[in-house]
Amino acid sequence: MDLSREAATNRIAELEKEYQHYLKSPMNLTITRGVPGKEQLALSEPMLGLLNKPEDFISQETIDIRNYGELTGIYEAKKLFSELLGAGIEETVIGGNSSLSLMYLVLTTKFFMGEHPWQAEEKVKFLCPSPGYDRHFSMTEHLGIEMIPVEMDGNGPNMDEVERLVSNDAAIKGIWCVPTYSNPTGVTYSDEVVDRLATMTTKAPDFTILWDNAYLVHHLTDVHETAKNILTTCKTVGNADRVWMFCSTSKITFPGAGVAALAASKANVALIADELSYQTIGYDKLNQMRHVKFLQNPEQVAAHMAKHAAILKPKFDLIKEKLHERFDGKPLVEWTEPAGGYFVHLTTLDGCATKIVAALDKIGVKVTNAGATYPYGKNPRDNSIRLAPTPVALADLDQAMNAIGLCIELVSLEKMYS
Repeated sequence: MDLSREAATNRIAELEKEYQHYLKSPMNLTITRGVPGKEQLALSEPMLGLLNKPEDFISQETIDIRNYGELTGIYEAKKLFSELLGAGIEETVIGGNSSLSLMYLVLTTKFFMGEHPWQAEEKVKFLCPSPGYDRHFSMTEHLGIEMIPVEMDGNGPNMDEVERLVSNDAAIKGIWCVPTYSNPTGVTYSDEVVDRLATMTTKAPDFTILWDNAYLVHHLTDVHETAKNILTTCKTVGNADRVWMFCSTSKITFPGAGVAALAASKANVALIADELSYQTIGYDKLNQMRHVKFLQNPEQVAAHMAKHAAILKPKFDLIKEKLHERFDGKPLVEWTEPAGGYFVHLTTLDGCATKIVAALDKIGVKVTNAGATYPYGKNPRDNSIRLAPTPVALADLDQAMNAIGLCIELVSLEKMYS
């Protein structure tokens, strides 16, 4: 952006005057987390009345789903989720409403169970493609695992760096992955990245890939991106036990009352089932059956998600239009235009993201903390902002984007010309 000092000073003065107006009449808008909006939640309300006949409470295997049992889930649910994840029914475990709980279960099982529990290690480390999902990072930090950031690019994590690290350090026990419409960049892992993750040589023999496919059916356009099936790939190359795949209906039906699932090798399923047996006699089978009757099969899931996309796409289109309108030709910010998922990621000038987020907070627009999508909340370049537009109305989002554009431009120009 080539402005004279005088032109830049005048523009900053104009922006500061506009900002003062916002300070006098602040908004009250929150776009910090990727939660479904009310219109989206309403799409699944018919599911709540689906169990209303005596036969609805008896599973295909003649299990009364109102009672105890079925530790790894009812057959019908395992069939549906195995089809979504691309795994065998015997490779699938159904959990409660949170896939994060299943991920935590896998990590704690690795720490305390098996032939070589991680707790016996002097140090345990995890690779964290960044920017990434903040709850992955907070979970890892809580367990005392050292996090190593790895840069994300347009194909997924930088695999040259991943392979270099895992081949030289036995303490590196795993990697977090959001392979389809990654949180927050919207990148879908390329086939080459999947192949390299499955085949790479690791110094740790028990290296683990946590494959959080949270957005596998969350398309916004007619272009349906899908990451290659890593479990199948790992089995093909003799690394079947390397990967654990996860998904849930949190953003398909109800986040507070959904169903989660994991898929893994038969050996890993046996390991996790044994650990589960000490914690529960079975998760909510009524909820599993409700979801099966409502979602039915992958084709019906796709039809249901098209209704979600019809609600969400105008919001993502609005963000794109606003950013192009304000910043085309101005090298102040770059942004993603994802084909799916729940986020738009902004890459600001170095050293500006925290100030932009703070400026927005003062005028009543709350976005995710600037460092949240990096391990320990620390982004060395301070240039990353995640927008989560799904829960707000289109008109409110329009106002928020005006404020976001203002703050980006004001902070960036001050940075450049101060």
